[in-house]
Amino acid sequence: MSEQAPVLVEMKGITKRFPGVLANDSVDFSLRAGEVHALLGENGAGKTTLMNILYGLYRPDSGEIFVRGERANIRSPRDAIALKIAMVHQRFELVPTLTVAENVGLGLKARREPFLNLDGVVRRIEELGRTYGLKVNPSARVEQLSVGERQRVEIIKALYREADVLVLDEPTSVLTPQEAEGLFQFVRSMAAEGRAVVVITHKLPEVMQVSDMVTVLRRGAVVANLETRLTSPGELAEKMVGKEIVESGRDEGPLGEEVLLELREVSALGDKGVKALDRVSLTLRAGEILGVAGVAGNGQAELAEVLSGMRKVTGGRVLVGGRDLTDASPKDFIEQGVGCIPEDRVGSGLVLEMSIAENLVMELRNTQRFSKRLLLDGEQVRQNARQLVEEYSISCGGVDAPAYTLSGGNMQKLLLAKILSRKPRVIVASQPTAGLDVGAAQFISEKLKEQRRLGVAILLISEDLNEVLTLSGRVACIYEGRIMGVVPSEKADIKQIGLMMGGVAQA
Repeated sequence: MSEQAPVLVEMKGITKRFPGVLANDSVDFSLRAGEVHALLGENGAGKTTLMNILYGLYRPDSGEIFVRGERANIRSPRDAIALKIAMVHQRFELVPTLTVAENVGLGLKARREPFLNLDGVVRRIEELGRTYGLKVNPSARVEQLSVGERQRVEIIKALYREADVLVLDEPTSVLTPQEAEGLFQFVRSMAAEGRAVVVITHKLPEVMQVSDMVTVLRRGAVVANLETRLTSPGELAEKMVGKEIVESGRDEGPLGEEVLLELREVSALGDKGVKALDRVSLTLRAGEILGVAGVAGNGQAELAEVLSGMRKVTGGRVLVGGRDLTDASPKDFIEQGVGCIPEDRVGSGLVLEMSIAENLVMELRNTQRFSKRLLLDGEQVRQNARQLVEEYSISCGGVDAPAYTLSGGNMQKLLLAKILSRKPRVIVASQPTAGLDVGAAQFISEKLKEQRRLGVAILLISEDLNEVLTLSGRVACIYEGRIMGVVPSEKADIKQIGLMMGGVAQA
């Protein structure tokens, strides 16, 4: 990309407030033709808000937008599309019951006939697919497509409308490694044509792999604007969180002999009555972290619910320390030493209206330590909370403060403190660092490794493949509720894992 390439988009002094939140604070952002520009920051840093303003979903409270040097008043996505700006969101905006061609043609005006010529749309989709490597069947209904294919349809929609500027919001979060590599190839080819791509992300490896420029946002403000080739993942991580981050590798160590968790041919239905787990068999020994890798929606949530007593099985057995806990209650799982870090920390893990101290003893209210004459011993509860708040570095306004006053990272630390203080033998950690800043995520990872060293067996369910490979001794790949294979992390081949995540069983 030439430094003299024309500026396609310039945003000056963009400020956007929501109730109680300054989402964008006088942000300046520019995008040149032929450029892949990464917009980097933690969840809540203001990245998506800024691009939603460019796309016309939000109106800024102040600031100006210039497109190709002309001041633009973008009041809606229709205005953005007219300016050849398109955006692919994390949640795709497709009609599942319509075909690919019908979705692409939706909202387009016919040039001659009263109705759009779908045959022409089909031919153009096929042409775009060949040109950009975006293979998809124009006649297939969207509900029949994989998540990766649906993303391709969204991109084809943008290309069909001749977008010069394409914004991709966390585009690899729903892709296998192979699909992500294909996406990056497309992004580079689009930039080579003189168009521009913005990749919204919090993943440092993909920033380094695909972008020419990177803008880092923290708490709604720009803290850095750098050429990617002149920076490093360490520097970017420090910019994201405002302090140095020291990375640590996989925590190797001897395994215990005892099998603490075993699943034998476990099957279960999802909420819609469709099979979500299909004869899942896994074994987990003391002192082991077993990672479960897969694209979102392939049975991971149902697996965690089965192991916490929240979902019944339709077949198979669940054993904890040799004891059969198939279809046992959540209370039974807790009493047998299973601690679950749920994916939904707000809905399932914590009661936000209760105090921090009360949340920490929620499942222990009737134990001798915290009960006095059938009532909660307030002093013991607060003393326990003060100790754990310090041990887990929970930043709060006191142990009597409601849990809803905590940030996301501190909520996750509270949840971890609550579970680990019960000294579990088995931990089921479902997306434990999702949505957390780099510092909080590292803290959670170190605590899990500490538990492994204590001989706890940990099942780590995560959509972040890098997290799985870094923490786990073995990796199990799940696809449509089936385990496609289990491989040692140290010998893991990314291509092989990607194939298994895409449904190809281990040879």
